[in-house]
Amino acid sequence: MARLPVGIRFIVSFSRDQWYRAFIFILTFLLYASFHLSRKPISIVKGELHRYCAAVNEGEVEFNSQNQKAGDVPPHQRPDNETDCGWAPFDRDNYQQLLGALDYSFLCAYAIGMYLSGIIGERLPIRYYLTFGMLASGAFTALFGLGYFYNIHSFGFYVVTQIVNGLVQTTGWPSVVTCLSNWFGKGRRGLIMGVWNSHTSVGNILGSLIAGYWVSTCWGLSFVVPGAIVAAMGIVCFLFLIEHPRDIACSSTLTAHSKGYENGMHRLRLQKHVLMEKNKPLGVIEFSLCLLFAKLVSYTFLFWLPLYITNVDHLDAQKAGELSTLFDVGGIFGGILAGVISDRLEKRASTCGLMLLLAAPTLYIFSTISKMGLEATIAMLLLSGALVSGPYALITTAVSADLGTHKSLKGNSHALATVTAIIDGTGSVGAALGPLLAGLLSPSGWNNVFYMLMFADACALLFLIRLIHKELSCPRSAMGNQVPFKEQ
Repeated sequence: MARLPVGIRFIVSFSRDQWYRAFIFILTFLLYASFHLSRKPISIVKGELHRYCAAVNEGEVEFNSQNQKAGDVPPHQRPDNETDCGWAPFDRDNYQQLLGALDYSFLCAYAIGMYLSGIIGERLPIRYYLTFGMLASGAFTALFGLGYFYNIHSFGFYVVTQIVNGLVQTTGWPSVVTCLSNWFGKGRRGLIMGVWNSHTSVGNILGSLIAGYWVSTCWGLSFVVPGAIVAAMGIVCFLFLIEHPRDIACSSTLTAHSKGYENGMHRLRLQKHVLMEKNKPLGVIEFSLCLLFAKLVSYTFLFWLPLYITNVDHLDAQKAGELSTLFDVGGIFGGILAGVISDRLEKRASTCGLMLLLAAPTLYIFSTISKMGLEATIAMLLLSGALVSGPYALITTAVSADLGTHKSLKGNSHALATVTAIIDGTGSVGAALGPLLAGLLSPSGWNNVFYMLMFADACALLFLIRLIHKELSCPRSAMGNQVPFKEQ
């Protein structure tokens, strides 16, 4: 009998369960990456919505350097896209506050809606709920871009579009985290979800590149194209998403340990169970409040970094958007690193605390040396992205899943949607405040924005102090989040 080809041997070396698990991992990765892809265009387009101009001759407008103050913009400009002076109503002197209000509208609606989304998500099939959210999000993302083609200059139009889009996007996170947790056991959860959570950065990078391609020529397409992508992925979700492994008679356990090994770990599991039962409510609260400030920092970068690069390095909107993707590249490595370290040390809070401790001085260095040239900006974008995104990624994935699949929930996997929504919803309050504060503080200087971010990192670390102390003062095996055991 002829020997099977190498490729076929590779395929058959994996079980049916493993192939399905890999498929769900990739599918949920792409689904949520598309959500973040649709959130990025607003940060890329900001530099185009308001451009600094000066009158040269009557009826003639000349584009000036990005260092020129907004107060130098002539008072009489045509409020349409035929000039190089911005897009009304964002061509006014208070454009930073208006742009900040757009961010706040989306993120505030997202924060409020997240608390409701988890409750609704428990009662509806994930596949239908997520499909609806993606189709609606695609429609409202594209609707914002249609303001360009239909020459809409109503501030209310853009605010309402952002609010509704923020509400429908809350369907995404509880759904994908619940689905992934259904398919994967607790073994190596930090690493698996650290890799999986890179969808956030991948979506931001793709969103920056797609939006940046059209931002200087037709910024409406910077929203229409991502909106079409999200809607298309919603159709893919409807056709292919499998909510739970039992739906196709698969197992959700990654690895099985021998019975003898399990008996040997029984006492440690009981210790862990008692300690987690005792600390669970405060753990949820503290991680939620930590995420509030960690997400404040992350989303300030998400919505304002391209404009900051434009002002500091004097680049146009497209190049600034492309350069800002390095922050997300750093975020990919930061999320994976946080997962690996927390799995190895079995200390989630301590891992987050260490990265937050390093992030605050790094942000100060970033604000100082990023003005020294492009090379310094690139290096600090990568480092800052890793340290800022690491704790945020770990809390929203592995920590949320640890708490949401706790034994006290008595096997109710749907309750994970509510737990995840509570943690991420609290974090989203910070995500709403960060960009708003950046819009208010940036007119007085970017240094004030960075001071605000450093203060937020310090607050995030402060809320973890009790949990860090408990992790460090207790034996590793007793306090570890990832003591291996077989799923029941």
